[in-house]
Amino acid sequence: MVKFDHVEKVATVSIYEAKTRLSHLVDQVLRGEHVVITRHGRPVARLVPATQARKPRRLGLLKGKIRVAADFDAPLSDAVLALFEGCGR
Repeated sequence: MVKFDHVEKVATVSIYEAKTRLSHLVDQVLRGEHVVITRHGRPVARLVPATQARKPRRLGLLKGKIRVAADFDAPLSDAVLALFEGCGR
């Protein structure tokens, strides 16, 4: 028997029931419900979606808010380069 905790919408099923109703349980997970599988009344596994849906990235959100210096890719001075190489302490 599938039990639901109405506060968190968690379905709790035995391993036997999970084996016989796996396709239905996967559909429940895809609808956003949580499914916990138990053995002898103890939780042993949880069904979760394989990936989380991501919102598409919106380009240009920081346009006009970030400034890149004109010389950001200029060669480093010998003193700064030595610090990066661990030679100038």
